Amino acid sequence: MIPEEILKEKKSFAIVGASNEMMKYGYELVCVFQDYGFKIFPINPKYDEIEGIKCYPSLKELPERPDVVLTALAPKNTLNVISDVKEIGVDKIWFPPNCYDDNSIKKAEELKLDYVCNVCPIGILRRIFSQS
Repeated sequence: MIPEEILKEKKSFAIVGASNEMMKYGYELVCVFQDYGFKIFPINPKYDEIEGIKCYPSLKELPERPDVVLTALAPKNTLNVISDVKEIGVDKIWFPPNCYDDNSIKKAEELKLDYVCNVCPIGILRRIFSQS
């Protein structure tokens, strides 16, 4: 599935590495996805909520299964959540630039996950919504 199709067709995203710190990519993802009306599930054990949205300590503690898991983690930490993506029954994972490495890709492929890598969803969202 190509990035534009995911953003047009999928409605809910878990953002692993979501942050309350305004200068972090995980914060920007939460704000942008919220602004565009997606159902989001911030994931970070450090926070109870981000921008008024309940934050969950892990993917396994989500109240429902998201359509896509989006990572906002350092590459060395991304590898640690890929098995959880499969375990909770999600088959799509998105690795933005600087949030994955070769081991992450290899693990996603081993688990037969559909993935997007090295593409920032924020620019695509802005382009999609500016056309509508």
